[in-house]
Amino acid sequence: MRPDPKRLAALNAFYAGRQAPDIMRDAVSGLFGGRVALVSSFGAESVVLLHMLSQADAATPVLFADTQMLFAQTLKYQQEVAERLGLLDVRRIAPAGRDLLKADPERKLHETDPDACCDLRKVRPLETALEDFDVVITGRKRHQTAERSTMEVFEQDKGWRLRVNPLVDWSHIEQGEYIDAHGLPRHPLVAKGFASLGCEPCTTPVAAGEDPRAGRWRGRDKEECGIHIVDGRVERKTEKVA
Repeated sequence: MRPDPKRLAALNAFYAGRQAPDIMRDAVSGLFGGRVALVSSFGAESVVLLHMLSQADAATPVLFADTQMLFAQTLKYQQEVAERLGLLDVRRIAPAGRDLLKADPERKLHETDPDACCDLRKVRPLETALEDFDVVITGRKRHQTAERSTMEVFEQDKGWRLRVNPLVDWSHIEQGEYIDAHGLPRHPLVAKGFASLGCEPCTTPVAAGEDPRAGRWRGRDKEECGIHIVDGRVERKTEKVA
């Protein structure tokens, strides 16, 4: 299925100004496509979107990319949040062991080629998992990176899949207020200065006044892991690894 600019424009116009829970409810109802999944990192602010999903349809599949290099706290938090919210279908998506042994036997690929590491441990496994779905829901927001600054609520993903970003214009403050208002658990590393969380070797705390994503791939010209594709283009500054 080719991208349909008219459909995207119509959806973005119709839902302009709509509340995120309403967009979530329509997405999981099958209004935009019959097979729906949410991709979540169970990171610093993921609980906001996951809570909205639990209120709309807790049986919706949640795809959790376990790169095998995540913080132990993230793995524990994933279990805690899933149980707390009553999420019924959390699917842990991990790279194949044979692929890891072949491409990264010493677990040091992130030091020499972080793009290749992300592709191996996150991009390819998730792309395979998403082949079963027509609609993917993400927690991406415009303020996070330069590449995301102009994105819309509805985007075409991989040329045929619809991507829905209910929180596209939410700020850190709004997300924090939502977490507090609903009494949701925060990722334990947030209290230690981790404002954005990814794999343990490539994530550091941020100092006061720093951009929340400054701790991701610190010191490298890299802002995206590569799982977000728009019309076949990887959203990151560096070139896509073949």
